[in-house]
Amino acid sequence: MMTKDIEKQISEATEKFRILLTEQYERNAKIKEGSGGKKENSKKTAVIGLAPGDGIGSIIMRETKAVLNELLADEISEGKVELKDITGFTIEERLEAGETVPEEVLKQLEVCDVFLKGPTTTPNASMSGKNLESANVFLRRKFDLFANVRPVKVDEEGIDWMFFRENTEGEYALGSKGIRIGDEIAVDFKVTTYEGTKRIAKAAFDYAKENGKKRVSIVTKANILKKTDGDFQKICLEVAKDYPDIEADCWFIDIMAAKLLDTNSRNRFEVFVLPNLYGDIITDEAAQIQGGVGTAGSANIGSKYAMFEAIHGSGLRMVEEGRGEYANPSSLLTASVMMLRHIGYPEKATRLEKAIEKTNGEIGDKMTGLPGAATSTDFSSLVRKYL
Repeated sequence: MMTKDIEKQISEATEKFRILLTEQYERNAKIKEGSGGKKENSKKTAVIGLAPGDGIGSIIMRETKAVLNELLADEISEGKVELKDITGFTIEERLEAGETVPEEVLKQLEVCDVFLKGPTTTPNASMSGKNLESANVFLRRKFDLFANVRPVKVDEEGIDWMFFRENTEGEYALGSKGIRIGDEIAVDFKVTTYEGTKRIAKAAFDYAKENGKKRVSIVTKANILKKTDGDFQKICLEVAKDYPDIEADCWFIDIMAAKLLDTNSRNRFEVFVLPNLYGDIITDEAAQIQGGVGTAGSANIGSKYAMFEAIHGSGLRMVEEGRGEYANPSSLLTASVMMLRHIGYPEKATRLEKAIEKTNGEIGDKMTGLPGAATSTDFSSLVRKYL
């Protein structure tokens, strides 16, 4: 028999759910109104924020900054580019402030045109202080960075993939707002909005059109999650009608995870568009095919701001064991390639991309993360040599 306490909890949960639905409905309307118009930027200087993050973040950011200083030396001296160090963003400082991203950090980021971010640690219950949410999730929501864009290339296999992961909806948007009824029931929420899906689909198809790609693969679990994933697939196919020269095909996430391991056909895929959670998982799988998550960079694009980051974790154990200097900086350097293209320096981006490829060819298998192997400085020094 249901107790009065449980009845009260269900009633409170119902009210919370009503509030969530109202918030998401209003958010969809806001996107439709075009509240995130293009950021007007009449400044002569492109300000690039550098936020090292935690653990190995300070090490790989140090090496990435050294590369950028050399690559952009003329632009920096001429005042066209500024590299701005973002302070106050370590796990210790965030826990002390009791905020996922302290207000002072946000103020620093808001004056940047783009920011390059190292890996950050998400606090958990075992850490002292407030159990904060993911800084990545917070920043994507705060700056409405709706498109997570991740490239994966393996030239010798003919693999050239680009993933467009919806960044502000799905399980991640409401993952910290779940409800528990007593000790018996726990419920988390997933959200799909029409406008949120439409804009990520358009971003994927626009990329395909602008880069001569002929195929966009829509990845969901629409056969099971018929409302959220069903709508995501339907809306993507609706957008696809505006791109008649591009093939749109639909896949279930479990089958796609298997197909990426199929060496006979995986090089036929080109562009992918996925809801948030699936995109997170499958891009890590794709990065492993490329050589590991340490080799992959990521872009988070919105209408006004953009954040570029490594996709791996902060490697706290590496630092604790004294192996931090052996971290591979190629993920953050790859993110820098994407950043340079975004701010209008495609030639510099190509130079850096080629330098990374040459360095990987020469030293890649020596970046084991273990003492006695190649160091982060070894890697970045070779990149600078090949610029």
